[in-house]
Amino acid sequence: MPWNTIDPVHPDGVTHNSNYGNPPEIVDQFIDWATRDRRRSPNTIARYKSVLSDLFPGYGDPVTIDPEAIEAWWATRYRLSPATQANELACLRAFFKWATRFDHRPDDPTRRLDAPKIPNTIPRMIGRTDLEAILNEHTKDAPDLRRAFALGAYGGLRVSECAELLWRDVDVEQRRIYVRGKGLKERPVPLSAVLLDYLLPNVGGNVLTGQGKPYTGATLQRKVNRLMSRVAVDHTFHDLRKRGASIALSKGANPAAVRTMFGWSSMETVSHYAVVGDAELDRIAEMLV
Repeated sequence: MPWNTIDPVHPDGVTHNSNYGNPPEIVDQFIDWATRDRRRSPNTIARYKSVLSDLFPGYGDPVTIDPEAIEAWWATRYRLSPATQANELACLRAFFKWATRFDHRPDDPTRRLDAPKIPNTIPRMIGRTDLEAILNEHTKDAPDLRRAFALGAYGGLRVSECAELLWRDVDVEQRRIYVRGKGLKERPVPLSAVLLDYLLPNVGGNVLTGQGKPYTGATLQRKVNRLMSRVAVDHTFHDLRKRGASIALSKGANPAAVRTMFGWSSMETVSHYAVVGDAELDRIAEMLV
């Protein structure tokens, strides 16, 4: 993504104008290092560019910027969600950690900033009624989006993973999908008969678009958001993953297997989805009557 463009994709839906001019050379060096040496994913690289372009050169030079200037920039981020603030601060600290490691500057000017606390809420998954309406009615004339929603609901894939999935990574015989997720880590995802029916026919190339030009994750996210807004479904694509994880864990799936399937880095994330099952809550409710 060119540096001086508008980046339309942010977790909170806010569009940022990054037209501040060309990036400082040191930022280019960091991006090259993160891409080549650390092999960060394209999405992570895009986030680094977006955050750093909001800060530089508008608030100072990366080598000489002081905590006061950083804090002035941070004050403009308070309108964002806690999750987005935390993500932006993590990107910024990754840059300054690299800068101090390679002797571009002696300190980290973000040291006085605190990441906001992110509310720990119970996952709210999309309901069966809304899901079936999307798959069988609202995407009737959009088979590419139907495949995307099916991959999210029945395979637990992220938007970017759906957009990039190729038929060569779908093993129909072994009933496995091999997904490259965050950090370029590949993981196996089970392929049920229901999911396969939604994906077929196999015409080669990209699973969503066939032989056409694949979507970027950003383009697919916008298409998904527009559809859900148009049909008044008050959920996000991520709620499809929540549905899959919550159902699997409530029915006794092995937590370690769920972690692998959904591409999570820690068991702590799994525990977030391992809430008390609905059937058990209903049984408790009856006890209290």
